[in-house]
Amino acid sequence: MSVTIYHNPRCSKSRQTLALLRDNGVEPSIVEYLDNMPSSGQLKGILAKLGLGPRDILRTMEAKEEGLDPGLEGDALIDAIVANPRVLQRPIVVSGNMACIGRPPERVLDIF
Repeated sequence: MSVTIYHNPRCSKSRQTLALLRDNGVEPSIVEYLDNMPSSGQLKGILAKLGLGPRDILRTMEAKEEGLDPGLEGDALIDAIVANPRVLQRPIVVSGNMACIGRPPERVLDIF
């Protein structure tokens, strides 16, 4: 089983989610997205697996701090998230055709 976590090591929820995965015998591929953000196309694929739209994975406070236009939608919002990785909700765990945002961390166990 291939599992990927889009991880921010400075985020407590992200660290908790990674620990939870490991405690359950899952050693994921770790993508530190602040340094290695997925492309717009990859982010669209993650959104499809999450069953969410781009606004659903947006950290609103960080988006405001980064000066993102609140009227952005669709591909323009996806491109803005890719250009400003700090605004991406975290952590996101992807396993096969499923994905989950780890808030709370225990939610990610639902995709296994």
